[in-house]
Amino acid sequence: MKFKENWDETRKRFEAWWNRSKIGRPMLRIVAKRKKPVEELEPVDGPRTPKEMYLDVERRVKEIRNYCRTHIFLAESYPSLDLNIGPGSMATYLGSEPIFAWDTVWYKECVHDWEEFGELRFDSDNFWWNTHLELIQKAQDLAQGDFLVNIPDIIENLDILSAMRGPFAFCYDLIDRPELVKELVERIDQLYFQYYDPMHHAVRNEKGGSSYTAFHIWGPGKTAKVQCDFAAMMSPKQFREFAQPSLTRQCEALDYSLFHLDGPDCVRHVDALMEIEALDALQFEPGAGKPDGGNEVWYPIYEKVRAAGKSLWVYLRDGGYDDWVRSADRLVNRFGSDGLYLLFPDMEEEQAYRLIDRAEKYWS
Repeated sequence: MKFKENWDETRKRFEAWWNRSKIGRPMLRIVAKRKKPVEELEPVDGPRTPKEMYLDVERRVKEIRNYCRTHIFLAESYPSLDLNIGPGSMATYLGSEPIFAWDTVWYKECVHDWEEFGELRFDSDNFWWNTHLELIQKAQDLAQGDFLVNIPDIIENLDILSAMRGPFAFCYDLIDRPELVKELVERIDQLYFQYYDPMHHAVRNEKGGSSYTAFHIWGPGKTAKVQCDFAAMMSPKQFREFAQPSLTRQCEALDYSLFHLDGPDCVRHVDALMEIEALDALQFEPGAGKPDGGNEVWYPIYEKVRAAGKSLWVYLRDGGYDDWVRSADRLVNRFGSDGLYLLFPDMEEEQAYRLIDRAEKYWS
């Protein structure tokens, strides 16, 4: 890659991280702000509407190129482009209309009655499916190998059904019509790979390697973040009944999988998640107003992940540089460096090189 000097080494380190193998220190996402751009920046006109902000692929490519020209991708960081139509675009492929806002994309509820709605099916003529795939393909052509194009945030299982039905009504469906919900989840599981596979095919390298959006993860095969945010409204018994089988099927069909555990209300499901043998790693998002992933209050979660033999993804963002280093010191001392991926906010060049030097000396 044009903007990533040690990409071959980085790919080997990612493969080691997924397998909890030794690389001499934790995996590190470290991006430094250059003192001056390495190339002249392209002029970029800002989006005029929220919809344009998401769908103008030429502008998005210019923006990532300018970011690459003003930043250095050190350690295991790498440049990549996200092209999401919100968090959970499969809902739009199946009938929901996206509602574009400046800060996110919402999905209009489209199911008032499951029987009336009819079968969940792959529609090759669906406008949003074709639009999204074309965005990814066009970005891949424009990138010319200078940076990666990420597989978008398709999302899966109950989260898609909740978006289409509305979370309030879907809560009742779980209680009133559990067998129907299980059938619907199995159908979503089948449809997921009808959407994922063409996206993966569009962005994969010659050996099948791919990068997944937002979470800065690359794997030498089919790679994805998986989730079930709806689990915040479920009991452990319900999670094992409705979500665990679906996630098991999905992880078994992927080569590399990272579970996104969204907020303290989902922590009660960690035991069930660790029972999924095919799941490779876990990322915990503490949620608004909570201390970041490096805080010791979350260590009981990480202990269960380690006991299950899975890898850890931890973003350190609270405070400043010295706070990030202290958090990293504690994490490495407690959990070791193998299978540990530490991610940091963008920082100054001097800080970045000092951090790498510390990792090499003290975090082995």
